[in-house]
Amino acid sequence: MTSSNRDRQRMVKDRKLAILLHFVFFLSGITTILIGQVLPILSRGLALNDLQAGYLFPAQFGGAILGTLASNWFGRLNGFVSATVVGSSAMALGVTAMSMNSFEGCLAGFFVNGLGVGLTLPAINMLVLEMNPLRGASALSILNFCWGLGAIVCKPFVDATASEQSIYVTSVFLSIPLLIGAALIALLPRDRASKPLNITNDAASMPQAAAIWTGALAWAVALFNFIQVGFESGVGGWLTTYADRLHGAPVINLFSPTFLYFLFFVAGRGVAPLYFRFMSENQVLFLDIGLMLVGMLIILAAYDLAWLSIGAAVAGLGASSVFPTNLSRFARTFGPAAAHRATPLFISGTLGGAAVTVLIGSISNQVTDLRAGMFVLLACVGFLGMIQIALAIRRIHRPEP
Repeated sequence: MTSSNRDRQRMVKDRKLAILLHFVFFLSGITTILIGQVLPILSRGLALNDLQAGYLFPAQFGGAILGTLASNWFGRLNGFVSATVVGSSAMALGVTAMSMNSFEGCLAGFFVNGLGVGLTLPAINMLVLEMNPLRGASALSILNFCWGLGAIVCKPFVDATASEQSIYVTSVFLSIPLLIGAALIALLPRDRASKPLNITNDAASMPQAAAIWTGALAWAVALFNFIQVGFESGVGGWLTTYADRLHGAPVINLFSPTFLYFLFFVAGRGVAPLYFRFMSENQVLFLDIGLMLVGMLIILAAYDLAWLSIGAAVAGLGASSVFPTNLSRFARTFGPAAAHRATPLFISGTLGGAAVTVLIGSISNQVTDLRAGMFVLLACVGFLGMIQIALAIRRIHRPEP
């Protein structure tokens, strides 16, 4: 076989793998936020009180942490392809267990689903990053756009498939495509997909890999991720309640502030690759943080739904491409070995999401005003701006090779 034929076959295999990765990532967008959509149904079907229903959240959170650690282990031993296959299968098993007619089974289902999410999200991000070393930020923005589409369709999907007290049909319709995606990825030839994963065996890369987390720079990027994911989780978790209280009644119209936030969040990730044709990573991040700042100022100053919707749309557009751009910066700064040393980066984001969401609720409960709690999000934007300035200055004075 000639070299050109081998290259052509390799490109075909890469294209198939990329399509499957984006498909599974879309499904993971549904499974990640599924808990919020099915919680009222499970509470009715299992006769759960609010305390019991609340146990489902730390179950999924704990599973996600373990999954992230396991993703790093898979990456070192067998490659991120294996982590994707196992993670997709775990999500399928988890969403199936959620439909069990027992609280313990449902609790286990959310834990296993979180385990699958923790395995799959870092693994697919790193696979796509390794397959696109010259356009990492652009490729990751498209990938995370697929996740956002899954998040958007989650609620209509649950409404169309679930009954008043059961999510059995929902579980079946979600677990089957997850298993199909896992099987197809497992059956793909590994000759191309496994090549980038062998870099940990390269002795020349080991000193660099070992040194990543011994310096302040990597932790600064991780702190940036902690705050950014915390911002996203805080807005996604509290904006609906904030809008309801501002409105004085549940907001049920389609173009609600929450809907517009996620709409512009996903749309921003879709158009983000266009930014990088004209702007550097640092310039894009400064633009994003500026939009987040404007959006939060409008949200906090709003006294009607119209202004709140405008602020939510601006904040969603600003937050859209920050995570993938920061991930690309991490890989570009530390080189190929960074893909196998990114576990603290992903764990920091998971912890940030939990910390910021809890802090908003705690402040709101103490002062009996959710608007006061939402100022935590404004503080997040301020901290992001300061960290970004510090990282940009370091880039100017100490450019990476």
